[in-house]
Amino acid sequence: MREIAVFGGSAHPELAAEICEHLEVPLEPVRVTRFANDCLEVQLQANCRERDVFLIQPLVVPVQENLVELLLMLDAARGASAARTTVVMPHYAYARSDKKDAPRISIGGRLVADLLVAAGASRVLAMTLHSPQVHGFFSVPVDHLHALRELSAYFRSYDLSDTVVVSPDLGNAKVASHFARLLDVPVAAGAKQRFADDKVTISSIIGDVTARDVIVLDDEIARGSTVLELLDRLREHDVRSIRVACTHGLFAAGALKRIGEQPDVLEIVCTNTVPIGERHAKLTVLSIAPALAEAMRRIHNGESVSALF
Repeated sequence: MREIAVFGGSAHPELAAEICEHLEVPLEPVRVTRFANDCLEVQLQANCRERDVFLIQPLVVPVQENLVELLLMLDAARGASAARTTVVMPHYAYARSDKKDAPRISIGGRLVADLLVAAGASRVLAMTLHSPQVHGFFSVPVDHLHALRELSAYFRSYDLSDTVVVSPDLGNAKVASHFARLLDVPVAAGAKQRFADDKVTISSIIGDVTARDVIVLDDEIARGSTVLELLDRLREHDVRSIRVACTHGLFAAGALKRIGEQPDVLEIVCTNTVPIGERHAKLTVLSIAPALAEAMRRIHNGESVSALF
């Protein structure tokens, strides 16, 4: 069987190191330098020839820098005669650009997928893509994991006898329904309309949430405008308690502080798909490194990954 070689980019070295601990393999070094003209140069500092290479790099701030670094890592692995190169991308930022909803705009999610494949990606391992159609943007195999097992295992430690899972919008309702089934609780959803990146309106809640404990589930929280708008609607129904959960805790522009300051929000739960720079007393971070490591092990050994979906 081919040997495995795991490299981590600059975006999230802590996660890459934790994944390698679970795999019991070394995290191979990567040298990234910058020329005087601001161009990057990447060198994979371990043998790749005829090896099964995994490149761990979430697309997080600075997204464009980390994307170019990933493309250069892919090209370096291909040039070094890697037998297969798998991109492990816990967060695919461009997944939000998944449709042409205005004139003369690009579908960035598809474009970046094409760039990754052109640079040498043989397959992709992703976590909680923003919308399911993004999976189809890639012309190579994609193993699309989600963090619902980790999140549901955590919330099962609570008394869920009078709890409801609430999706902020109908687009995420299917995932929220799956999460609710794992917890054996009902589901509700907000009727959301987005006007801009930081301006949304939720006109109503579809489902019964009155006087109940609520778990708000979203795929990612960036500015937090959707969550804060949803909290206003939930208060109109006199909910008993609120916990907020997501896979990707981006928490841009002080979102974590604003949500954490809401007195009726008891807890904010996310995973470590992205680096969590800001901390808060109400924040709980769950690790998805074991799930990614197990998926990588199965990919390397030629085993089924579908059991992890």
